[in-house]
Amino acid sequence: MSDELLTATGIEVTYGTTRGLMGKPGGGHKVLHGVDISIRRGETVGIVGESGSGKTTLGRALLRLVNSSAGTIRFDGTDITHLSEPRMRPLRRRMQMIFQDPMASLNPRHTIRRILVEPLRLHGLAADAKTAERRVSAILERVTLPAACLDRNPHELSGGQRQRVGIARAALLEPDFVLADEIVSGLDVSTQAQVLNLLKELSADLGLSMAFISHDLSVIRAICNRVYVMRHGQVVDEGPCDRVFAAPASAYTRMLLDAIPLPEVDPEWLGRRMESEDAA
Repeated sequence: MSDELLTATGIEVTYGTTRGLMGKPGGGHKVLHGVDISIRRGETVGIVGESGSGKTTLGRALLRLVNSSAGTIRFDGTDITHLSEPRMRPLRRRMQMIFQDPMASLNPRHTIRRILVEPLRLHGLAADAKTAERRVSAILERVTLPAACLDRNPHELSGGQRQRVGIARAALLEPDFVLADEIVSGLDVSTQAQVLNLLKELSADLGLSMAFISHDLSVIRAICNRVYVMRHGQVVDEGPCDRVFAAPASAYTRMLLDAIPLPEVDPEWLGRRMESEDAA
């Protein structure tokens, strides 16, 4: 078994492609320009860059939520680049996404109970309703949400609670890979720390591989093993976080580091924030 769970080679994504003479592609806006990325089993990889750098498009391409116009994507040894949707469907459970805006990804008409129970039944991970309810109760406890949340709708929860529901929904399906797209950008600092610590614990306990998309290098440093720095749809720097943060290979990475509103990138801020929350 290969150590690499997900690899992408030479990935290009073009939006708005039209058909010209002789049916050949023409026009369109190329967002990704030959991106290479690999994610090992049990590894958390950061994808960082400014708005418009292509990091979210890359994440969606890895999950086949957008189609690549060039390149190859392999998941657990299978080439999924052009796999048909019926053949992709069994892999969908193993490749989950936690969205930036949980309100947009949670059905407002459904209770949290239905949002969490239905995917278990749909994917055959619970033989009956009682088993599904038991598993949902267990994951709710893991993400520190009260049982009373089950009978509420998404709009009745806080932003941090909704994000925990999103994490619970992904974890319930026992995925191999999770893509987390800017999931703490709309939360206050203390709630950010709680959500990130939860994600770290679940990733370690479940052996998840994860890609964490963010514009915040302090967040990337706190939870990621390696990082890819993107600019204008290309990777301009990559490697272990310690190396990239200590000796960036790109002037753009140095610019991002200089923009952090702290004297130095602090890898311990997450732990200290949680300690202060516990003390309070």
